[in-house]
Amino acid sequence: MPTATPKLPASSIPGLQLPPGFQISVYARHLDTPRFMTIGPNGVLLVANRGSNAVVAFMPASSPTQAAKSLTLVSGLHDPTSLDMHGGYLYIGEGSSIARVQLGNDLQAGPIERIITDLPDGGQHATRTVLIGPDNHIYVSIGSDCNVCQESNPYRAAVWVYNLDGSHGRLYAKGLRNAVGMQINPWNKQIWVTNNGRDLMGENTPPETVYTLTDQGDYGWPRCHAGNIPDPQFGQSADACQGVQKPLVTMQAHSAPLGLAFYPPNATQFPEQYQNSLYIAFHGSWNRSVPTGYKVVRVPLKDGKVAGPAEDFAAGWLQGNGSVTGRPAGVTVAPDGTLFVSDDTHNVIYHIWYRG
Repeated sequence: MPTATPKLPASSIPGLQLPPGFQISVYARHLDTPRFMTIGPNGVLLVANRGSNAVVAFMPASSPTQAAKSLTLVSGLHDPTSLDMHGGYLYIGEGSSIARVQLGNDLQAGPIERIITDLPDGGQHATRTVLIGPDNHIYVSIGSDCNVCQESNPYRAAVWVYNLDGSHGRLYAKGLRNAVGMQINPWNKQIWVTNNGRDLMGENTPPETVYTLTDQGDYGWPRCHAGNIPDPQFGQSADACQGVQKPLVTMQAHSAPLGLAFYPPNATQFPEQYQNSLYIAFHGSWNRSVPTGYKVVRVPLKDGKVAGPAEDFAAGWLQGNGSVTGRPAGVTVAPDGTLFVSDDTHNVIYHIWYRG
């Protein structure tokens, strides 16, 4: 059973580094592969606890230095990895389906209703990310079944869009190798995604990327990467990158960007320099000779547009000797403007806040 943990100062988590004035602590431990999170009724933190096939809730505490109480809301799921709240329903991305349960302020979840059931299961990229878009439609991201190949299944390496009841699905965007993170930009209502680039093309190529989703947009995979890099196997034609969407942000190859979170325009718990920002969890490399990633980065924004390159925000899970003490997976901003980070390897939730 997941448990809350007493708050400890940043110095009690050896090796982690944050900007001056920020604190980090373990908010909850003893989870089982926690992936993405969302905020539920009354500010409750909801976590897709992948390893136990459940959704776990953590009640908000009165201050960042207090521990949370936990409750299992939904069990009997199949490989849940993503969550979104909308219109009194909690939507859940499972291995081959999108489910939803009614969830009110009493936190009594209704029965599981699987409204999209024909998604491909498993494969090299097995997570399914669900997001309710600004147009009140369901967006589902499904990664490729390979590192680089010509997919025969149109659901793969793509984002599909559906009505809220799961009906009338259609292809929305293609050529996204593995767009794991999806969130709505609160300034312009665009959907932004993180995308994991292909492997075995070099230590620093192609870069990881952030894109804006565009209806019927072509993002290039497998023939073109990051908007302008032809694939050595599938991009040999002169027009390999013609008509391909360009990334908003490029980042270190093999960092494995997963969850992303916009700091809300009305939130003020972080100092002004760290507002107007996009926060991204880097899960970390697996096949690079010098490991990279294993941190949370910040992309500065101005009026919802990218204003600079990604920079380290919370780092240190990758030690100088190459050992790893954690793998950030999801990031979510709490109602009070603090930041939650899930770690699906060490099975904890971190809490980051500014103390000054």
